[in-house]
Amino acid sequence: MTATVTYLGDLRTENTHVKSGSTFVTDAPVDNNGKGEAFSPTDTVATGLASCMITVMGIKAIDFGYDMAGTKAEVTKTMSANPRRISKIEVILSFPEGADSKTQKILENTGRTCPVLQSLHPDIEKNITFNWK
Repeated sequence: MTATVTYLGDLRTENTHVKSGSTFVTDAPVDNNGKGEAFSPTDTVATGLASCMITVMGIKAIDFGYDMAGTKAEVTKTMSANPRRISKIEVILSFPEGADSKTQKILENTGRTCPVLQSLHPDIEKNITFNWK
């Protein structure tokens, strides 16, 4: 088992990672009867994409001696109706100095093949931008 999810009431869940015991809370978004006081479940999907990309790129960066510490991602999720679903995810990744053009190209390819990106439905528009210093 990977995780447990407990419904706390008021459209809020507590999510627990079984192995580590770490937790996070989700709330329904304001535009869907919620309070919007925490990540919504669809926010976690969009944010998970950026986190996955940075993680696999970080693994590959070790091979090139490039330190990705300080890399940041800005994530924007767009919802559509009928059916209500994620229609677009935009990720803007900004990297610290020190990566040559070969390393940049390899890391971009690595990010574009991360497991979360490969798992998202093909109808979801995915706009990924890589900003290198």
